[in-house]
Amino acid sequence: MASLLIFVTLLHLVILAVLFIATMEKFWWVWDDTESSDLWYNCRFDNETEGWFCATSDETEWLQAVQVLMVLSVVFSGISFLVFLGQLFTMSKGGLFYLTGVCQVFAGLNDFTASLIYTLHYKEILKDSRELSSGHFGFCFVLAWVCVPLLLCSGIVYIHLRKRE
Repeated sequence: MASLLIFVTLLHLVILAVLFIATMEKFWWVWDDTESSDLWYNCRFDNETEGWFCATSDETEWLQAVQVLMVLSVVFSGISFLVFLGQLFTMSKGGLFYLTGVCQVFAGLNDFTASLIYTLHYKEILKDSRELSSGHFGFCFVLAWVCVPLLLCSGIVYIHLRKRE
């Protein structure tokens, strides 16, 4: 039981870290090694200063929806972890982690919706940026999609997990 508890806890922390990176890092759309776009900024690498110059993205309704859903996903996954810790120490023997699982599944659904919106509407989101045909989805976009099944599966595991002594 202890090894399962450690595995579930580490899995949750890894998912939360990856989800946070996917939300905050600057590589949702990449044109080349010197220009990228994320949910918050459009960035270019400046060779003179050897640093990134970032300007705020033009906010469309689709971009705002993706931003809100990704932030909600991180928040619900964080709440899920805190609820898990609370239930772990206060729940009676034999109790199920329903609330933790429901919060985690809800985080997964938010992440799924945000990733799907970005997939279907990236042309509208990046409309004022460079030519889209020369770019591709970045690793943060991939991380967001990787988190979807991980969040949903861990939520289901939490729902079936029973506290034992």
